[in-house]
Amino acid sequence: MDIKGRVIQLLALQTGEGKNGTWKKQDFVIETDGQYPKKVCISAWGDKINESALQVGNEVNISFDVESREYNGRWYTDLKAWKIDTLGATGSEPSSYSASAPSSRPASVTELPSSLQAGEDDNLPF
Repeated sequence: MDIKGRVIQLLALQTGEGKNGTWKKQDFVIETDGQYPKKVCISAWGDKINESALQVGNEVNISFDVESREYNGRWYTDLKAWKIDTLGATGSEPSSYSASAPSSRPASVTELPSSLQAGEDDNLPF
């Protein structure tokens, strides 16, 4: 399966010792585009951890496998990345969140239509 999105959070790198030697795991959260964006946590293991692609703000395409397992009567689902491609690095927040986005309201009263200027008589009862 594949998913595209922007990396919004990197969780702490986890390492440990197993019967096959040292292992490492990097969890990260991406946010998808679209009308209803979704946040998805994905895990990368060992040599699949692409540190250059896993930077907050990067647009990435993730190829992953879905795996569920049962433990003590409960089911847990993991998304394990097997390929991480960078689509574009922005290094900043998306423009839709930018404070520099143009405002839709007028900056001053002088920009209002002449019929709404202060001091004119109007027919409103209040």
